[in-house]
Amino acid sequence: MALIVQKYGGTSVGSVERIQCVAQRVCKTVKAGNSLVVVVSAMGKTTDGLVKLAYEISTNPNSREMDMLLSTGEQVSIALVSMALQELGQPAISLTGAQVGIVTEAEHTRARILHIETERIKRHLNQNKVVVVAGFQGITRTEDLEITTLGRGGSDTSAVAMAAALRADFCEIYTDVPGILTTDPRLVPEAQLMDEITSDEMLELASLGAKVLHPRAVEIARNYGVPLVVRSSWTDDPGTWVISPEPRPRSLVNLEIARSVDDVAFDANQAKVSMLRVPDKPGVAARLFGEIARQDVDVDLIIQSIHEGNTNDIAFTVMTPILKRAEAVAAAIAPVLRSQEATEAEEAEVMVQHNIAKVSIAGAGMIGRPGVAAKMFVTLAEAGVNIQMISTSEVKVSCVIDNADCDRAVATLRSAFEIEEDKGTRGQLSPSPSPLPSSSHPPVRGVALDMNQARLAIRQVPDRPGTAAKLFGLLAEHNISVDMIIQSQRCHVINGVPTRDIAFTVARMDAQAAQKMLQQAAAEYGWGEVALDSAIAKVSVVGAGMVGQPGIAATMFEALSQHQINIQMITTSEIKISCVVAQEEGVKALQAIHMAFGLAGSQRIQVPA
Repeated sequence: MALIVQKYGGTSVGSVERIQCVAQRVCKTVKAGNSLVVVVSAMGKTTDGLVKLAYEISTNPNSREMDMLLSTGEQVSIALVSMALQELGQPAISLTGAQVGIVTEAEHTRARILHIETERIKRHLNQNKVVVVAGFQGITRTEDLEITTLGRGGSDTSAVAMAAALRADFCEIYTDVPGILTTDPRLVPEAQLMDEITSDEMLELASLGAKVLHPRAVEIARNYGVPLVVRSSWTDDPGTWVISPEPRPRSLVNLEIARSVDDVAFDANQAKVSMLRVPDKPGVAARLFGEIARQDVDVDLIIQSIHEGNTNDIAFTVMTPILKRAEAVAAAIAPVLRSQEATEAEEAEVMVQHNIAKVSIAGAGMIGRPGVAAKMFVTLAEAGVNIQMISTSEVKVSCVIDNADCDRAVATLRSAFEIEEDKGTRGQLSPSPSPLPSSSHPPVRGVALDMNQARLAIRQVPDRPGTAAKLFGLLAEHNISVDMIIQSQRCHVINGVPTRDIAFTVARMDAQAAQKMLQQAAAEYGWGEVALDSAIAKVSVVGAGMVGQPGIAATMFEALSQHQINIQMITTSEIKISCVVAQEEGVKALQAIHMAFGLAGSQRIQVPA
């Protein structure tokens, strides 16, 4: 007999008829000999309606009262689902987050789960009852017993946390699509269903498709080894399994906040090739990386900084043994990329830097925690280590530094994040903790589009240790999460001080507050202009099979080039390539890239209203 946690989203319980369908599915699962905990969201658009009511009363609703208000939506759902089960003769009981014992930190509207007191649930399960739990909510452990909500995706988070705490056999997430798709079926109806995906890939594709899984839920599944499957509420199809690695031993106390970083890795065998002053127009990256792919040069990090005038810079890192080949490709293509109108001082130039290293922190607990990257930068600054390149993803932050600083950087990072040294991987990057994808899977698993970001660029920031720490520390203090981070490769000397530009993306709703705060900091620290562009979109390809496949980036860039879509920024990790494009070209970019990688299926996915 298995212990299963099932979660049903708002559309799955959006009407009486749908609640009755859920009850029938639950009864069928119980009759198969399983114990069942059911986590449900508020019905349909209930939460949106409650938010609308709050803002009709107040332009700035109190966060405590918002939690009190929004938590009522799930109470309606759990009572109705329990009644529907009882009508079918299945014993059931509904419990709020507080009654279950979902204990959270005292952060209204965005609390994280500390632990779950499972005694009451187990008692009801032993009485052969289905326990119907309100997702999205919890209670503080203070004397006041304040009701809290978990923020966006909170019911997913509740369900997977419940599965981890109960050591359930697996957790099923029921939604309005048949599983995890290669992209958003609302934008590409031919999006293809995946039978399985690694947890790292799923974390990177947090904005994929119909947003069927919240990254916090995947983070918990990965950290605690919870088998996770996403299925349709309307069919009996098998859905998509999210495959997690064998977890390291981890306490269920401080469940969501115990450890944000679980590995510090490094690679001291890298070199950097920079192409300076290449034309800022469609097709440039496609030509460069197309030639690199044809010469079978495997590239690690790729960075394209924000434009300066009519040009920008593209830099990439390679393993030292193939540096000569990479340098020859860049030198051969540089004259082709040069603008006919450019003066000699403006012409494209190849710059090679030997003796660099890449240091990285990794962990599924970094999502939505702006202080993690800032802590890395502070730690490197205190060790006197200057950062030359930065690459970020949902599960990793990597910095390129001087090779001579590598040992010191790794030692201080391991100390700061309390990571024991792994003797077996000294001198190399640790292998990916996720299981490798099946060889039958294509190297690119999915394409994601984020239309809710804005870009901030700070000109003329001093190029010295501590600058990134100061900048991103300020953002962390204001609880502003940063996504892509890029330092320009060109250096300008201002009043005897070498400076670079730094650009990064944030959620659009945080952009103006971030700009205002950074403008004050710029005046204080002598930085240059703080520019904001809210009309951007980020399109990404993700796949664990991308490692060692030099043609992936070229295919992505060529797809954009063929549709005359200009790439404004590029950043990569081992399993992800992201490009910033103009907002109005975001959907076209997604569709072009999805087609270029042959991810379309023969069936059209219909998403219920």
